[in-house]
Amino acid sequence: MNIIIPMAGMGKRMRPHTLTTAKPLISVAGKPIVQRLVEDILATSNEKVEEIAFIIGSGASFNQEVQDHLLSVAAALGAKGKICVQENPQGTAHAILCAGDTLTGNVFIAFADTLFDAKFSIDKNKDAIVWTQKVEDPSAFGVVKLNSDNEITAFVEKPKEFVSDLAIIGVYYFKDGDGLKKQLQRLIDEDIKLKGEYQITDAMDHMLKNGVKFYTDQVQEWLDCGNKDATIYTNQRVLELKSSKEQLVSSTAIIENSVIIAPCFIGDSVVIKNSVVGPHASLEQGVRVEDSRIVNSMIGANSIVKNANLHTSMLGKEVNYNEKPKELSLGDFSTQL
Repeated sequence: MNIIIPMAGMGKRMRPHTLTTAKPLISVAGKPIVQRLVEDILATSNEKVEEIAFIIGSGASFNQEVQDHLLSVAAALGAKGKICVQENPQGTAHAILCAGDTLTGNVFIAFADTLFDAKFSIDKNKDAIVWTQKVEDPSAFGVVKLNSDNEITAFVEKPKEFVSDLAIIGVYYFKDGDGLKKQLQRLIDEDIKLKGEYQITDAMDHMLKNGVKFYTDQVQEWLDCGNKDATIYTNQRVLELKSSKEQLVSSTAIIENSVIIAPCFIGDSVVIKNSVVGPHASLEQGVRVEDSRIVNSMIGANSIVKNANLHTSMLGKEVNYNEKPKELSLGDFSTQL
């Protein structure tokens, strides 16, 4: 089986964090989102993966160091890594087609802006599988409509009237990667677009109408990384899910006169003095925290935080944040918010 990871998006909703770091490369509980995605796919599936294609953008945030890291992720998982560049983003179908040589045989596609908790069971006898998650408001998502045999009968984009509460999360399996490649190319050749872009759902809809049988499987939990608050919540859930499986506190961290409330990620060479950190805090490599309280927050590598009280916050790399002490004069029965 081959895996394709489209990750060339600009991540506008995550700015300013994505101005210098591509969204899939933002660390969640100590690892880039895309690395956790690939590791979780392999950890929850018994399939042998031959090749992993990473579809990246052409900007500076995808420099050679980033590309080398992606290739090392694939190698560490026993697969051949491949970098494919989408020079001009033109939609999901166009992105996947950039990895055309990898679109052969059994193919697993996962977009690198979400994580999930799931146990994948791929039935190779099925033509295609689309993973979904039940949502309260399906009008904000693309959804699938099913028949009594659990076969997908339609793909509906942001339905105004209720047809299904099973939202498509951007994770797919195709038995015939070459067949998918032909359908994606057909969209380009015939210039079939939705809102100015080539979409994988248009290709799947055509395949469905021409006899390809699509099925759905559900994930236990779908974790979005689309904006700051969603990413912080995802960091919280990943810490909870991984606390019993991963060593989250580095042995090289220096912790003096401080309390760490688990679960937390404390990276290499982190220094924490006179502070309370956690729960649900992630401090990347080289972070220094003094005289502070940090809860449910993400602090990027080599940042310095002093005299701070941070909650549900996200600081990038090399940040120097120092709250100044305040002078107060409050009378009896005062309330300061």
